Amino acid sequence: MTTTAPAVRSFDKLFVGGRWVEPASSNVIDVVSPVTEEHLATVPEASAADVDAAVAAARKAFDEGPWPRMSPAERGEVLRRIGAEVQKRIPEMVASFTAEIGAPSIISQAFHGNATAMWDDAATLHERVAFEERRDWDGGSALIVREPVGVVGTIIPWNGPVATASLKLSPALAAGCPVVLKPAPEGPVSTLILAEALEAAGLPEGVVSVLPAGREVGEHLVTHPGVDKVSFTGSTAAGRRVMSLCGDRIARVTLELGGKSAGIVCDDIPLDRVLGSLLPAGFGHSGQVCAAITRILVSRKRHDELVEAAAGVLSSLKVGDPCEEGTVIGPLAAERQRDRVEGYIRAGIDEGATLVTGGGRPQGIDRGWYVEPTLFANADNSMRIAQEEIFGPVLTVIPYDDVEHAIRIANDSEYGLSGAVYTDDRELGEHVARRVRTGQIFVNDASMCVTQPFGGFKQSGLGREGGVEGIEPYLETKMIQGV
Repeated sequence: MTTTAPAVRSFDKLFVGGRWVEPASSNVIDVVSPVTEEHLATVPEASAADVDAAVAAARKAFDEGPWPRMSPAERGEVLRRIGAEVQKRIPEMVASFTAEIGAPSIISQAFHGNATAMWDDAATLHERVAFEERRDWDGGSALIVREPVGVVGTIIPWNGPVATASLKLSPALAAGCPVVLKPAPEGPVSTLILAEALEAAGLPEGVVSVLPAGREVGEHLVTHPGVDKVSFTGSTAAGRRVMSLCGDRIARVTLELGGKSAGIVCDDIPLDRVLGSLLPAGFGHSGQVCAAITRILVSRKRHDELVEAAAGVLSSLKVGDPCEEGTVIGPLAAERQRDRVEGYIRAGIDEGATLVTGGGRPQGIDRGWYVEPTLFANADNSMRIAQEEIFGPVLTVIPYDDVEHAIRIANDSEYGLSGAVYTDDRELGEHVARRVRTGQIFVNDASMCVTQPFGGFKQSGLGREGGVEGIEPYLETKMIQGV
């Protein structure tokens, strides 16, 4: 495969408190294409001093500025303008994200369409959330008010930066909170384009900052005394660290972490009504999605039938340049990520699972961080490939004895983020869905709804994002009695 790295815009300034300013240091992030391994762009790398400046601007905006004091409806109008400005920039955001991270264009389009939906939904939250209410009881009455929690520090990963940033920024801003956003260094360009959309929408000074940087700067933001709440999306290991740091000072925290979600296929449903949604839920975006459904649970009597059908689908997928029409599997985002996925594939073989298809690097592609879509069968749920989040295009088929056994397998995980159950029996589908301990679960589908509560049980995180539930972590409740 011969390909040329597409042009991606470089930046030389940081977005601090709503203004483009010179960075405090000369450090830069070199953005490298996962497709060609060539240099794409350069952006400033934020430092602790930049975080200090951004938090100071946010603190002033919260303590003295108009944003927290505007009515929720007035803030909603600004959020509506942000959504419109994001919509204008989707073509460049899509091109940049595809170039930076290697997501096929169809995936990138979907992610950025989701971003505009999040802004539009958050713009109407004031119609559905009671920011003030009168409450009466025997012997008294009070005004219950819900106020912005304060300055928010937000850390997002690289696998969907504009969508994830929008999922956090939009409810925080709707609540009246200023936000300091730290994107990951692997995908900073599209988030700086998002900053341009925020600027164009006319937010007051100090309300939003965008500071691409690595882990150390992220820890500085999390521990900053001027930050009242932290919202983090990333790995469970990193989430533990963030939670411990927030615990030291009782800072509010929301965590959206890893997953190892299961799709349960019941015996009564034809496979042609299953695989069209279940398989893409596992290999979409090369499996680099926290809610990916990568464990497929099927009865022993249907195991071989499902494996044969799934292998046929996976082996037919086009792997290659994410900009080319028809490409389904692009590269992994980083060389270290490819190494990690290949290590899990070796572990699956060593532990005795059957490698059915894939398992290597695609033939004919001599550059880029690619791994073939891979299918394991005859796996046991105790294996590492069934217990640990791989974050790559690796699906594991696990046989079960009966539906109750399938539910036990699905719940035998430290995670609980997403899931699916496929059956023609509506009552059975609801029974299974209620029994699986996960934050979201689909019956006869496997997707994601960005305007409804999203989050996990167990080590998949704390709190919810999206919809009415998504604004709650950014509000504090106060009782005013005697008025």
